Amino acid sequence: MAFVEFRDVRKTYRMGEVEVAAVDGMTFDIEEGELVVVVGPSGAGKTTLLNMLGGMDSCTSGTIVLDGREVSSFDARELTYYRRYDIGFVFQFYNLVQNLTALENVELASQICKDPLDAADVLRQVGLGHRLDNFPAQLSGGEQQRVAIARALAKNPKLLLCDEPTGALDYQTGKAILKLLQDTSRVMGRTVVLITHNQAFTAIADRVIHVREGRAAGVEVNERPVSAETIEW
Repeated sequence: MAFVEFRDVRKTYRMGEVEVAAVDGMTFDIEEGELVVVVGPSGAGKTTLLNMLGGMDSCTSGTIVLDGREVSSFDARELTYYRRYDIGFVFQFYNLVQNLTALENVELASQICKDPLDAADVLRQVGLGHRLDNFPAQLSGGEQQRVAIARALAKNPKLLLCDEPTGALDYQTGKAILKLLQDTSRVMGRTVVLITHNQAFTAIADRVIHVREGRAAGVEVNERPVSAETIEW
């Protein structure tokens, strides 16, 4: 059994008399410790996939499994615990609390978890040991995204989900964040799923899932991922 299993997953929305399929029979596997890039154009179903995998939305039909547990069968209370304990989220915009320091932002997330990592240690791991007492307004965009990643990692999650995490960053800073996410998988052994429209990012992945029109149009296992420092776009 794979660490993550999507089996014929569908998500439909009703708009008046019309049903719209955001995800339409999607099937794929993810192994533990992989860096996975989910790539596809806008409207292909990438974010809906991420929301269902993260327990922020439920599927209409099909099966979603993480680490042997059938997430798609969870009720609202079980989904709350799942999001709290098992999932770390990183978004395009950092969603930091502006009147808290970098350290306090990370500590805030770790307070709701069963087995959190030390907030200061995680900030040091992402290269911000010298910024613990700075507020978000005193940090660059790249540093704020590092705080957001540290906040997600401090929860000690089973799965780190990243939705366009470089979208608000310049080129060089974006590459640094990609390298950090790659190291999070390679060095820390985390399972990382990265959503993007940028085809160049596929070169760093252990597994690439191509999404088109609500389906997994192709899944590739990359035997030789390159370092994020070497890619260009």
